[in-house]
Amino acid sequence: MKTALITGTSSGIGLELIKKFDKEGIRTISLSRSDIVSDHEFSSNLTHINFDIINDEDIKKLVEFLSSNSLKVDFLINNAGKLVNKPFLDQSEVDFKSTYDVNFFGIVKLIQSLFPFFKKDSHIVNISSIGGIGGSSKFPGLASYSSSKGALNILTELLATEFNDGPYFNTLCLGAVQTPMLELAFPGYNAEVKPKDMAQFIYNFSTSNPLLFNGKVIPVSISNP
Repeated sequence: MKTALITGTSSGIGLELIKKFDKEGIRTISLSRSDIVSDHEFSSNLTHINFDIINDEDIKKLVEFLSSNSLKVDFLINNAGKLVNKPFLDQSEVDFKSTYDVNFFGIVKLIQSLFPFFKKDSHIVNISSIGGIGGSSKFPGLASYSSSKGALNILTELLATEFNDGPYFNTLCLGAVQTPMLELAFPGYNAEVKPKDMAQFIYNFSTSNPLLFNGKVIPVSISNP
């Protein structure tokens, strides 16, 4: 049985992703700070672990869990994210550092820690934003968020080059999806795409066999506020 690790699963796209992977019979490890999983029905193939991506002890416990259960990771979806919506001059160093810790440095540490559990054909999918792509539309208030996603996009390209014999690394840069994070960034905006629809796309992309992309930063958007 294949194994998927998904971060940021308490709501929105992450919650819909663990539902989808579980429904498809894939061993799914749900990683988030909130145990909302208990409010939904899942099979015995799903395990939820209370997890904060910026907590080194939580990463260590995850590694111990994988090791003690002799698991390999077929799919890692880095979906957890943080957004601060403030004018640039009001964003503090703490705002920038806390955003980068979740959106970039936490992912760096997680990938490094999980590397012994990846296979040659494992697929690491980083969930980013259209706002992190050079030349795309940018919006006031999102300086720390969009720049951290830009760093994640470049990291994806670099990792695919450094590990060109596997595993696979790709980034999906999402446009507007109706999630709590979108509401924080653009209060009152109604997106056409719902979390369940995006989760279906991410599932299909992550599990494609054979994989046709590596080191790619791919826009996934029909609308952007």
